[in-house]
Amino acid sequence: SIVTSMKKLDYEGAKKHAFSILKTKLVRDLDYHNLDHTQDMVESAVRIYFQEIQNAVESTFSNCKELFPFEESLLLLKTGAAYHDTGFSVRYKENEQAGAGIAKGSLARYGYKKKQIENIAEMIMATQLPQNPKTKLEEILCDADLDNFGRDDFFDKGKLIRKELEGQGIKMSDKDWYNGTLKLLENHSYFTESAKKLRQEKKEENIKKT
Repeated sequence: SIVTSMKKLDYEGAKKHAFSILKTKLVRDLDYHNLDHTQDMVESAVRIYFQEIQNAVESTFSNCKELFPFEESLLLLKTGAAYHDTGFSVRYKENEQAGAGIAKGSLARYGYKKKQIENIAEMIMATQLPQNPKTKLEEILCDADLDNFGRDDFFDKGKLIRKELEGQGIKMSDKDWYNGTLKLLENHSYFTESAKKLRQEKKEENIKKT
């Protein structure tokens, strides 16, 4: 049964493994793509997930088949969020592919089945810019990853990313930095109705400020 299969999924063990990688094995200290960001993303993903469930209930479940079975889809989403930046322990560029590889090589020992692991790896790959989600869970994960685009802390997070890039030898003038930031914001769209409702207005304010 679904309940029995869920009992075999050791999400807490899998999360602990992912968080351990982020704490101890990153290629170097990263100012933004670290454990803090991942914990923030897990919370954002869960919030969007439950809002999408609520939206689906209000629209007679027409667009939420992928969110069920409920327990399984939520655990897969949280696992994808926990592992999405573990690839930074291998390399900085194209880290998503490395993170998907880490998930594929790790999750079976925590009771995840082959298809579940494939779904998680695909979720992680969908977060690579430009984002390209193909399922509802991938959409939620992508929106959670860039949740701060529509938040008050957007510019504070931007400072951390800029500092991190400088640590990678990528230095930009203020003009180039803000032009790049503006292009990123303008080319971005949230995928879920929940993220649009919660973050779009503030994101547009952040575009104006940029």
